[in-house]
Amino acid sequence: MNGILWLASYPKSGNTWLRLFLTNLLRNDDEPADINEPEATPIASARGIIDDEAGIETSDMTMAEIEQLRPLVYEQLVAQAEEPLLMKVHDAWTLLPDGTPLLSAQATRGAIYIIRNPLDVVISAANFNGTDIDTAITCLADMEAKLARGKKKLPDQLQQRLLSWSGHVLSWVDSSQVPVHILRYEDMSQDPLSAFTGAARFAGLDFDQERIPKAIRFSSFEELHRQELAKGFKEKSAKQEFFFRKGKAGGWRNVLRRDQIDRIIADHGSVMERFGYL
Repeated sequence: MNGILWLASYPKSGNTWLRLFLTNLLRNDDEPADINEPEATPIASARGIIDDEAGIETSDMTMAEIEQLRPLVYEQLVAQAEEPLLMKVHDAWTLLPDGTPLLSAQATRGAIYIIRNPLDVVISAANFNGTDIDTAITCLADMEAKLARGKKKLPDQLQQRLLSWSGHVLSWVDSSQVPVHILRYEDMSQDPLSAFTGAARFAGLDFDQERIPKAIRFSSFEELHRQELAKGFKEKSAKQEFFFRKGKAGGWRNVLRRDQIDRIIADHGSVMERFGYL
C-alpha cells in the first residue's frame, strides 16, 4: 500500500540512528553506508520539498498559509510515488483549524515513533543546541515549543510545532488517525535485534533474517562515530563537538542533579511511567 511511513520523534531521540539502520538494511552492501548519504528519508519540514511540489516560494507565505499547504503537498507526493515513502518528521501530530491533520491522514501509511527517556533527551538536546541543561528542561515542558523559528535568516526547514515532550509523545501514540509502532531508544540500545526487527517488519520491508544483524552492526554507534571522526557529519550542529557520542541509555544518572531530575518528573511523570521510565 502506498503512502508515507513517518519516522517520527521528538528531537534527539534516535531518529538519525533509525534512518541509518534502514539505509544499511535496504542497501545490503558489503560495507557500512556513508553516514552522510542516508537512503531517501527526507524530513517532512524541508522547505525545498514544499517549494518544489507546490511551485510557490514559502518565504513569501505566513506560517498559517504554509500549514494549510503542507498536507496537500504530502498527498501529491504519494499520488506521484510508485512505492511507499519514508519521511523523517519532528512535527507533533497536530490538526489545522479546520480539523485536517497537518501531515494528512490520507497520505499516511503509518508511523514508527521513536521515544527516549526525557532524562537523557535533555542532555542530548543541551549538547546539540549549545545550552545548559536547565534551559533544555524548560524547553521540554513548553507546549508552545517550535523548531526552525528563523529569526535571523531563512532556515532550510519550515517551522515545526513540537509541543512539550509529553505533548509530542501523546499526539502520536494516542492518535486514532495513524497506525503507530512504538520504538524505544533504550530497546534500540539494549536489545537491537528485537527492536530493529520489529521496526523493519512494521515498515513492511522485504528482507531476510541475516540482513538485520549486519545492518545493526553497520549502524552501530562505534561505526557511526568512526565515520564522523574521519569525514564529519553534515547534520551536526555547529555548537557540538560530535553528533554521534555514546548512544547509551541512562547517562542522565551521571549528569543530572536531583533537582533537575525532580523537575523533569514533575513535568512528564505520567507519560514517563506509561513507557517504563520511572
